Formats: sequence, C-alpha cells, structure tokens
Amino acid sequence: MPEITTTVLLGFSSALGLGLLIGLVRERGHSVNAHAIAGLRTHALAALAAAVSAWLGPPVFLLVLGVVGLLAALAYRATHADDPGLTSEIALVLTFLLGGLAMRSAALATGLAVLVAVLLYAKESLHRLSRDLLSEREVSDGLMLLAAALVVLPVLPDRSLGPYGAINLATLWKLVVLVMGVSALGHVVLRIVGNRWGLAVAGFFAGYVSSTAAVIGFGQRARETPALLRSAVAAALLANLASLSLCVPILWAMSPPLVMQMLPELLATGAVLLAGGLLGLRAGSGERVPPPTAQSRMFRFAHALGFAALVAALLLLSATLSAWIGPQGAMAAAILSAAGELHAAVATLGNLSTQGSVDAVQARWLMLGLLTASLGAKSVMAWVSGGRAYGIRVAAGLLAALAAGALLVWLS
Repeated sequence: MPEITTTVLLGFSSALGLGLLIGLVRERGHSVNAHAIAGLRTHALAALAAAVSAWLGPPVFLLVLGVVGLLAALAYRATHADDPGLTSEIALVLTFLLGGLAMRSAALATGLAVLVAVLLYAKESLHRLSRDLLSEREVSDGLMLLAAALVVLPVLPDRSLGPYGAINLATLWKLVVLVMGVSALGHVVLRIVGNRWGLAVAGFFAGYVSSTAAVIGFGQRARETPALLRSAVAAALLANLASLSLCVPILWAMSPPLVMQMLPELLATGAVLLAGGLLGLRAGSGERVPPPTAQSRMFRFAHALGFAALVAALLLLSATLSAWIGPQGAMAAAILSAAGELHAAVATLGNLSTQGSVDAVQARWLMLGLLTASLGAKSVMAWVSGGRAYGIRVAAGLLAALAAGALLVWLS
C-alpha cells in the first residue's frame, strides 16, 4: 500500500474541498434544473473516490473512471428527454478527474475547480452574453482574432528572412494580433462604459485605433461646437496617452530589454499627457459621444495588416540604409516615418536595438526624436483641424509631455 504522507493528506483534503465546491454550485442549480443528476454529496464523493483510486494506482483509477462515466451516461439516458444538455454529466466526470489531479497537484486542481464552479454558476449570464449581448459581427471578429493568435501565429517561422534579414514573419504577425487585440479591447470597454464618462474617456480608447485621426476628429468637433473645447482637448491628449502606451508592448515584442531602459522617459511623457487629459475630464449630457453598437466592428483587419506592411517596409528600408549608409541612415528614415505613424517607427527602433545597430543611449535619443516628429506633426494637425484655441492647447500639452521626456533623457 502506498505510504501516507502530508502530500497525500493534502491531496485528499483538496479533492474533498473541490468536490464540495462544485457540488454546492450544482445543488443550488437544482431549483432551476430539476433534472441535475448530481448535487453536493455526489460530487464530493466522486472527487474523494478519484483521490483514493489515484492513490491506489492507475489501474484502479481508470476502472473507477469508467464506472463514473457509465453512471453519467445512464443518468443522461434517463433524463435527456426533458433536459438534453450535458452540463451535469460533464461536470460530474470533470469533478472526478480533478479529484485525481489533486493527488498530483493540489493547487492546480483547486484552481481549476474554482474556474469550473464559476462557469457553472454563471450559466444565465453566459447565456445572455452569447445570445443577447454579442452580435454576429462581434462573434465573427472575436473568432478571427483567436484564429490569428492561436492558429496562424504558431505556424509562422520565427527567423529572419528577406534581403538583409530584415523581415521576421512571426514578429510582424505578433504586431497584427496586437493591433487587433488592442482595438477589440477598446471596443469592449466603450461598449461597457457607454456614454457615462464623456468625450475625454472615449478619446482615450480612440487613441488605440489612431491617435492622429483622434486629434483631427476632436479638433473638428471643437470647431463645430466651441462649448466642447475643453473636453475635446482632453480627449486629444488622452488619445495620445493611449498611443504612447501602445509603444510599450510593441517595443517589448521587438526588443524586451529596451522597454526597461526607456521606461522612465515614457512614464514622464505619459504622466504629463494624463495630467493634461484629467484637467479637461468631465462628463455631461452635452459632451457625450455615441458609443459603438453591437454592429460596430471590433477592429479593422485591413488596418492591422496595413500597419504590419508599413512596419515591414520600414524595416526593409532601415536595413537597406543601414547597409548602404550605416545606422544613421536607418535612424533618419525612422524619424521621418514617425511623423505619419509612430508605432511603425517604434518597431523599427526595436529592430535596430535587437540587431545591435544602436546602443542604449542612442536608442533613448532616437526614441526622443520619434516622439518629437510624431507630437510635432500632431500639433500642426490640431491647429489646422480645430483652429487656434484648440491647436494652442493641444500643442501645449503635447510639447510639455515631450519636454518632460527630453529632460529625463538629458539628465541620464
């Protein structure tokens, strides 16, 4: 007979506890589902039986698992006419398996049991989410995002390809998934927040899609409705804060060590943008913007692909200039491109750092150059789109943020 140790006793107690937890949730569901085949005692006994049989050995465990599966099948046959679902039967078998797992890893089994209990308890909420709240378009976009992350990404080669080894398909596709994921997150949050927190908060999430478009759009809104000037300026600054925050995961995907080196100036720049946005953060019925509806797209796949194509073109251009002229040519190309698309230029910077073309000090100054080109161009766009009052305020906020980052780079 196997030896009884503290680990074994912990496994038995964990199995009993997780069986009681899942059984309690199923017991409470009996009033809604009168044909649930197992309640608190049955699940507790099943988990404990799994722990004992696993302790006695794999043959005994497999034999008892077969018995439990047979009993679940017989129970389904007896009740399927009134309740065709398989939740009760699957929950019983899963409780048995978790009870056996508790003898190997009590913490993992208990954690999974909590997840199972939450899924069982949230039956009505999950049904309402899938049937009433999510539209067909949102489900389609969600499936596309999962396919991009879990199907396409793992099969792409994670190595340098193309001229000068400038292209890495896996890294580029990570950026596609990142853009789609962030856009989907912004869509979900805006669906939840709705109109309650006004123009400024909506501006923050718009910045994940395109901070340049957000600056221009809020400028046009401020020109059309001068009473919204303060909130429009706040929205523009918060949109740029969102855009800046997106630089962190992009840098992390391209060159993880570079993120920590640049974190102080990024935080300083973001803090000023946040302060400027908070000064104009106010909600009001006259300042609210329509939230996305269930029929709105969670993300634009073409936009994500276009972003990756632009990054690939910039990487190829920077690699070519680096080979012909040296790292200075690649840096100049990145700074010029930042005026139109900051994130693609940031990805170029990460690639230069990974290749060893720039050291930590050069990378920090280059990042400052990218921010100067990007925020400077947006200051001009703010003036053109929203007029003098909007342009001065947005430019003041953007240049103050740039100055904060430059100060830290200068002092380092």
